[in-house]
Order: sequence, then structure tokens, then C-alpha cells
Amino acid sequence: MPLYKSSPSDKATSVTLSDEQKLNWLRLIRSHNIGPATFWRLINYFGGAEQALDRLPEFQRRSQKHQSQHPSITMQMVERELNAAHKFGATLVARGEHGYPPALAYLDSPPPLLYIKGDADLATLPAVAIVGSRNGSAVGQKFTRRLVQELAQAGYLIVSGLARGIDTAAHTGALEKATMAVIAGGIDNYYPPQNKELQSQIEKIGLVITENPPGFEPRARDFPRRNRIISGCCLGTIVIEANLRSGSLITARLASEQGREVMAVPGHPTDPRAAGPNRLIMSGATMITCASDVLDNLTPMSDIKRYEQTSLFEPDPVQQPVEKIYVEQSARETVLNALSTQAVEIDEIIRTTNLHSREVRIILLELELDGRLEHDGAQNIRLLEPLAS
Repeated sequence: MPLYKSSPSDKATSVTLSDEQKLNWLRLIRSHNIGPATFWRLINYFGGAEQALDRLPEFQRRSQKHQSQHPSITMQMVERELNAAHKFGATLVARGEHGYPPALAYLDSPPPLLYIKGDADLATLPAVAIVGSRNGSAVGQKFTRRLVQELAQAGYLIVSGLARGIDTAAHTGALEKATMAVIAGGIDNYYPPQNKELQSQIEKIGLVITENPPGFEPRARDFPRRNRIISGCCLGTIVIEANLRSGSLITARLASEQGREVMAVPGHPTDPRAAGPNRLIMSGATMITCASDVLDNLTPMSDIKRYEQTSLFEPDPVQQPVEKIYVEQSARETVLNALSTQAVEIDEIIRTTNLHSREVRIILLELELDGRLEHDGAQNIRLLEPLAS
């Protein structure tokens, strides 16, 4: 008996952006040096994507780097991107819209937009992530298939990253019930190539999602971001066979940081693929040996309705725009001198510099858009490179 089923009322309660708002969101997230965290800061600070886009040029003019290498993203550019996705049969959904995983929307700085292809209703199911070795053993893959079949039968969406080995076993085992693949490339990118047929099957009866545009070829640095989405979509993450340097352990760490359950399947101590799960269990992860263990752990939190899809959108676009504030160059130098490559709270920078908080935040935003500053956690910041002596 499924734990939760979507109904017409679920779709009715989700909020949607207008076409113009969605295109402006797409323009903003595709702009140079703007990832999800910066996107939401700009939205919150300026009151909407359109207002943020209007103000970007004045920040970019103060950049120390050559902005001519990164032209502004025009409406025509994002319309071409959207048309390419539509031709492939994909849909663009915003945070909070039907088809956007509700649990993902509650992360700090979630992806504002996702391309999805397949059954959007599946995103409303309570989800569990299965990750593990690309060189999973025959026993490990058999266990994975049996586990996910029972979990899917119980009403869970099985989420994984479409890699070889354990990921493939997870998707294959849950294919006839409910599975979602989170990919690092564009929605039209089949990676790894040997899973092209599996991805095509998931597109037809499951769900495939990505934050990247059509035609995007994944790079090594894109997979940790993909892993963050995998864990963020789910109530819990299960690690099955992974060595100590496996990306699966990155996913487990991200799940823990996101406040989600971390579970692991123990293995024989002489098998290197058991080192990762065994280490997780020693560190406090829940040991899993069967589907009942997972259900006992997740059932109390499996009602996905607890993720209310309200108040997730940019403020009313008719509100008054933020006033332009003139910032003295001396204030910029004061803030820059207070920063280092060690993380520090923004409030501490404000106290140290004795500048107005709005002034400090504008300077920090300039540095972030210039690619010189990183947010380490919600309110911690650090320079990416030390200041020249």
C-alpha cells in the first residue's frame, strides 16, 4: 500500500511563475558567476529576477575581471535554450511548481529551475536515494534490486544518479514502479553512454531531472552538485558498496548536512567496496540489511505533505525597487581588508568595519559576482584567493 499518492488537489496548491518571470529566472541563473546561492541572494535583495538583472551591469562595471568575456544573457538566448528543451520533450519547472521535488525546495539555496522529462507526478512521492560503487559486485547489485523493489512497492520514489553499478541496479529494480534519475549533463545528454537505453526508459515511465541546459556536457566538478540534488530530493540516502574515495560518500555527507537520514549497508571488511558503508556506520549512520530497516527509519517522516509549497517565490514584482546606494571606494577597501581566506560571519565583518550593513552587503555581492568571494554556509564568507601583499 503506497504511503502517499498525489492527487489533483496537490497540483492545485502549487504556485506557478508567469512565462516572463520564468524566463527572467533563467536569464539570471545562466549569468556569469551566479549559482543557486547567489541567485537567491539577488532575488531577496532586489525583490525579483527582473530587478536583479537590471542592476547587474552596475556591479559588473566594477569587476576587476574582463566582463567582455562573459556577455549578458539575453531573452533571445534563454528562449533558444527553452525551445531546445521543448523539442526534446522536456519541461522547465521552478522551485515550488508541480514536478519540482518538494523536499529539494527546502534546502538552503536550492536550484531555482530544473528541466524534467517523464512523469512529473512521481516528484510528489516520498523519496529515498540509493548510491554506491560504479563497480558494484554481483551480490551488491542483486541486493540493491531487491531492496528498491520492496521500497518502491511501499510507495517510495527511488532516486539515483544513473551511473554504472549500484545506480544502474537501483533504477532497473524500481523501473516498473517509481524511479527518478538526476543527471549532471543536459536533459538531452546520455551519460554514461551504456545507460542510454535505461535513461530512455526512465524518461518514458519514470522521471529524469537536471539543473543544466540542453547540450551541456558534464565535467568532474558538476557531479558533486548533482549529488547535492540527489540527496536533497530525498528523506534519506542509502550507501551500498563504496570505497573511501567514492563520490557516494560525498552524497552521504551532503545528506547529513541537509538534515536527511544517512543509511548504509555493511559489507565484508576485506572488500574495499565495503570500506565506505562500514565507515559511515561507525560514524553513526543507520545500518541497513533489508527494506524493513529503511521503512522503520523513514516511515515517521514519509508524509511529503509536510513540505508545504507556499512562500517559495520572488516577491510581488510591483513592489518598490531597492534604492541605489553609492559606495565609497574607501569602504570597499575597508571590507576587503577585513576579509581573508578563513571563513567568517557576515555580521562580524559588519562589526569590524563599522559600516552600514546594506553597504557591506553590496560590497560582498560585488566580490561574489566578481568570483572572488565564497559563501561557506548560510552566513559565512571567505576570499577564494589571499590579498596581494
